Amino acid sequence: MKKLILVLSLMAGAFTINAQSKFGEEITEEGAISTAELLKKANDNEQITAKVSGVVESVCQAKGCWMKVKLDDGQTMRVTFKDYGFFVPKDIAGKTVVIDGTAKVKTTSVIDLKHYAEDAGKSKNEIAKIKKPEKALGFVATGVIVK
Repeated sequence: MKKLILVLSLMAGAFTINAQSKFGEEITEEGAISTAELLKKANDNEQITAKVSGVVESVCQAKGCWMKVKLDDGQTMRVTFKDYGFFVPKDIAGKTVVIDGTAKVKTTSVIDLKHYAEDAGKSKNEIAKIKKPEKALGFVATGVIVK
């Protein structure tokens, strides 16, 4: 009986210790900056290598192949995954993530914006309203921690 209680206690402890999930390359939280700090460093011509902590606003509902992270200026940053090499769970909206990779201000075409809207489950009417390309901060992650 004591052995059974010990085994069950150890199993319960193992589940609570692993409260975060990792995707892509192995990364740690150490040295992560806020999205506000990333925005200060970003400019139109330069790619920035960074480790950033932020809150997920939405995730691709088709496969988990991209996510949007909230920025301090009220916008979002689209995060894709290097070489389409990994995905994240589709139910992590509202969770804090640490992402490691590169950020750059880029222009997303109307075709890509419509594709992303479709992946996000937007209605045909909402998709049809997309008429202009979007210039925004984007991020290509090599690794992700979901807290």
